[in-house]
Amino acid sequence: MDDPLPAMLYLRNLKLGMDLKTTMDVRRSLPAVDTLLAHPTLQKAQLRHGWRLVREAIRLTLESERSRLANTTGRTEHQHANISLETLTARALERLEQLARPNSRSVFNLTGTVIHTNLGRSLLAEPAIEAMAQAARHPTALEYDLDSGGRGDRDRLVEPLLCELTGAEAATVVNNNAGAVLLALSALACGREAVISRGELIEIGGAFRMPDIMVSAGCRLHEVGATNRTHVRDFQAALNENTGLIVKAHTSNYAITGFTKSVPESELARIAHAHGVPFLVDLGSGALTDFSALGLPHESQPREAIAAGADVVTFSGDKLLGGPQAGVIVGRRELIDTIKRHPLKRALRLDKLTLAALEATLRLYRDSDAPQRDIPTLAMLTRPETDIAATGERLLDSAQALLDDIDVSLAPCSSQLGSGSLPVDRLPSYALVWRPVSGDRHARERCLRRIEAAFRQLPRPVIGRLHDGALYLDLRCLHHPTDEDAFVAQFTALKQRYESLLDMPLGGQP
Repeated sequence: MDDPLPAMLYLRNLKLGMDLKTTMDVRRSLPAVDTLLAHPTLQKAQLRHGWRLVREAIRLTLESERSRLANTTGRTEHQHANISLETLTARALERLEQLARPNSRSVFNLTGTVIHTNLGRSLLAEPAIEAMAQAARHPTALEYDLDSGGRGDRDRLVEPLLCELTGAEAATVVNNNAGAVLLALSALACGREAVISRGELIEIGGAFRMPDIMVSAGCRLHEVGATNRTHVRDFQAALNENTGLIVKAHTSNYAITGFTKSVPESELARIAHAHGVPFLVDLGSGALTDFSALGLPHESQPREAIAAGADVVTFSGDKLLGGPQAGVIVGRRELIDTIKRHPLKRALRLDKLTLAALEATLRLYRDSDAPQRDIPTLAMLTRPETDIAATGERLLDSAQALLDDIDVSLAPCSSQLGSGSLPVDRLPSYALVWRPVSGDRHARERCLRRIEAAFRQLPRPVIGRLHDGALYLDLRCLHHPTDEDAFVAQFTALKQRYESLLDMPLGGQP
């Protein structure tokens, strides 16, 4: 009997060749780029997005389709050819929307962290936004003195306000608080020792470590005391002819509790001045209002540090202050002048847009009868729990009717200030809690990842937090009626996106 193997191999190769021919034929049948460019829908899209971007979207769509066909075998030519011009046009429009979407996108911050570093920290007040727009539209007297007609100093736009609000003699500003600390240390203690308690050798987000900053500034770190307890005698014993300054860094993103001791700012100022060296306080966040008067936990203010005898105080503009990203340095005039003359000052200086926003924010602190109403960060931090609950009640019915396999409830939760501010303290809040109810543990986890991913992939992404087998959407920062309307308006898109992720792997990436 003849061996059937050669015949089987022949038939298999023949079939593969036919499949390849079919695939190649269908790929040749895809329309040309110019054909799709002439489609009325895509011609209309060119009026909005321009010819180049629409052409690129079409090219990528056709390239993707060819790749899909090349990797598809075992289908009939009819199945391959069932790609209409309208389908390709729709896919090109989807690709066009992806290409046209900006990388910097607005999101809903429903994480429960009000000042969220990864989501841009503080929101600006409307006067600050308008000031930035005016500075962007028109030339400004940035470094021009209108009184004398000569060159001016850009710091003068905010220095009088900062001095008035902090009680300092002088002030300067740079791009962020890390830059402020680096500049101050470089100008005042380069080549000398900077004395600091071991319990204050902080690290904040992005691997900003106080010891590393001191080394970068050319200082020699001199640690004193222990992690949990530092005494006056530790500082007194450390000071010598090589001491450049004493530093106190507020531990704003962690707390040491129990058997602890630290040296008050007033005592450190006394020690520093007795030895003829400056005393620098790094506040980190830097509040310009009395938080305890607003019903919030107390936060150290620059005015308090200046009153205690600090020679230089550094703090952030975009944390508890509620302004744009900036590093503020206030203190004794002779030291601020030294800092401003350092070469790093120019490298770290602020641009006109940031200065305009910072000035407008500082004016609100000086002039407003209720900064907790006019500055969005303070408004969100002081938002009443009952008001947050009312927002949840308005949203609950629409959310519950959305997905069959997700239970949605309104539950109490706790918000946090964020960005290293008051790390232990929490604010009572309410959240919409989205909890899968069907299937075993793995199925529920997969379902939870799907809903979380669906929220992130909305036109205006919604960022929550996963906790205890559920997705929590803390409503503290959903504080305007327009935000509520925009949030609910995306529910239809959420349902569609959620259903499109049915085959999403457990790891959470579609």
